[in-house]
Amino acid sequence: MSNNWTAETECLNSSTRSNSSCNTENISVTSSVISMTVGIISNTMALFILLKSYQRLRSRKSKAFSFLLFASGLVVTDFLGHLINGSLALYVYALNKEWESFDPQQVLCGFFGVCMSFFGLSPLLFGSIMAVERCIGVTCPLFHNTILTSYHINRLLPLTWIIALLVALLPVLVWRPYQVQDSRSWCFYRLVGVRDWLDMLLPMIFSVLGLLALLVSFVCNSVTGFTLLWSRMQKDCRCSPKSSLHSEMICQLLAIMTVSCVCWGPFLVTVIITSLQDKGEIVYSHLLLTLRLATWNQILDPWVYILLRRAVLKRLCLLAQRFYSPCPKHRPEFRWRFSTLGSSVRASSSVSSRPDSMCLKTRSSQPAGSMRELEWRREVCHKYILVRAKGPEC
Repeated sequence: MSNNWTAETECLNSSTRSNSSCNTENISVTSSVISMTVGIISNTMALFILLKSYQRLRSRKSKAFSFLLFASGLVVTDFLGHLINGSLALYVYALNKEWESFDPQQVLCGFFGVCMSFFGLSPLLFGSIMAVERCIGVTCPLFHNTILTSYHINRLLPLTWIIALLVALLPVLVWRPYQVQDSRSWCFYRLVGVRDWLDMLLPMIFSVLGLLALLVSFVCNSVTGFTLLWSRMQKDCRCSPKSSLHSEMICQLLAIMTVSCVCWGPFLVTVIITSLQDKGEIVYSHLLLTLRLATWNQILDPWVYILLRRAVLKRLCLLAQRFYSPCPKHRPEFRWRFSTLGSSVRASSSVSSRPDSMCLKTRSSQPAGSMRELEWRREVCHKYILVRAKGPEC
């Protein structure tokens, strides 16, 4: 660990510094700036979309208000996480990572560690709470309408932030301050050096809570998805706007859960394994790699709300249908014909349900003609029945 710090110090202060280590540090600074910028822009776009949806659904008094409230809290948390953590990281890089000179009392390190824990645990808790809320709303709608009112939802949002903040403040409250990690660009729990059982317990609490939130999200989203699928199979009809809204929200929750598992799972497991080791032996390159993977969670979360919307999905499906459909008449240029034929068929559905009576009525309304005319009318009715039974085919 001291050898790595010596190499980084020489890279910054010595005239004989290594070009490879300098290039590595420049890449780290560049990646931090890019991830911070992309994360702020993405979360701003997602927040704007959620605000528009909130205003539209509020005028309709929709039950999706609670989902949008938690989603907005998640996006705001990701936005502040990129802004605060990214600014602190750039500030440390700007001062050449000399913590002993600009932070001798370790005040900035403690604040950096609290922000890392808080903005890391909050999105996981929000994802689990959103999954539980949707699961109750789909499986027990009466309980959801009577118990989970807007009053309780408004109180649950700050309660989630308070829980994450308490977990982040635990090291400060029990006098186990956060530690500058080996790369000297961020602070986190004490994972190396002289430790006792409390130093091992604090990162375990953080990681176990994060994994538990992922597990709750997986179970609730699975139950909600199977319930919606089963209800749609039972009804065997076209989905209603309410069912479509439920499907859109569960797709977003599944995407959030997948992104959280892929991004945060390796980091949480690595922290648990390191905490269980007596000497705290760890490969810092692996820990830093999993941390950078975890930061992508706050970048990808807003794109779930930007892309997984009904309007965007419909356009993507139409675009895919246009370019990849093997049948030429399924492409958009034939859409007018299909819609016109469909409207004509729906307009005559009451008559087409009894084609034989239509044929008889046609025969009786006209004066008796030749046998050839009667056969022609029967053939027309028979062809119409076959077309209605088969439908449009490629």
